[in-house]
Amino acid sequence: MPKDEIKPVTTNRKAYHDFFIEETFEAGISLAGTEVKSLREGRAQLKDSYVLIKGEEAWLVGCHISPYSHGNIWNLDPERTRKLLLHKREIRSLQGSLTQKGYTLIPLKLYFKRDKAKLELGLAKGKKLYDVRESLKEKEARREVERAVSERQKER
Repeated sequence: MPKDEIKPVTTNRKAYHDFFIEETFEAGISLAGTEVKSLREGRAQLKDSYVLIKGEEAWLVGCHISPYSHGNIWNLDPERTRKLLLHKREIRSLQGSLTQKGYTLIPLKLYFKRDKAKLELGLAKGKKLYDVRESLKEKEARREVERAVSERQKER
């Protein structure tokens, strides 16, 4: 097994639908032991979560990590706020970007890298309804082109 192998736990597919992702960052995440075991079972959800920056610390809010099945009294609240591990200069840079109108910081992917839990964050700008419709049209057009190409190749 390679050293830098990434083992995905969960992704936030809705984020790409609702936001334009302009830049991505990798952050560590501070977890309890039973939360790590639960993540290894793949029991996490990023759907309605977001990142807050308070002072010089970044916090993950709304991420649901299900209680570990064998954790009993050591399990913590599944919806608790978790601290993100970023360098101060990264936090300051993100804070500056977030002050611009319409920008937010959302989690995109939760994964293990070198046996450490990591979170991919995206600096995002919200899509308007017409942007969402336009994205869907482009996606459908790409599918149609791919279908036509694959049908042509089958004919040969």
